[in-house]
Amino acid sequence: MSFLTVYKAGSRPSKRANPDYFTGIVWQEPVIEAPAPARVRALRVFFEPAARTHWHTHPLGQTLHVLDGAGFVQLWGQDKLPILPGDVVWIPPGMKHWHGAGPQTSLVHLAIQEESDGAVADWLEAVDEATYAKT
Repeated sequence: MSFLTVYKAGSRPSKRANPDYFTGIVWQEPVIEAPAPARVRALRVFFEPAARTHWHTHPLGQTLHVLDGAGFVQLWGQDKLPILPGDVVWIPPGMKHWHGAGPQTSLVHLAIQEESDGAVADWLEAVDEATYAKT
């Protein structure tokens, strides 16, 4: 028998993101961690100005839906691209990338990915200041 699960507002509080994987101050709020056999995971992520992820990959790809603010996303070996509210970004499986706020703007996005063998991301090195600042 299937059961409907309702997560009430405020029942899944925000927490500070692990500083081992982020530069600056980042807050994460769980949206959904669906039980097996589903694999979907989603977080509402708030980046303070200049905050960003480290380089990372996702085994099954990632979708970002920008909710508020302004920031950037960059794939390894490519130019960084600006992202604004309403933008939706698809990052293919295994593609090394980072995303985060602009130098003087915050960014809020919904990050949607799927779990594979217990993992949703493979975290790599920090994005250096020169890469972040490059236009």
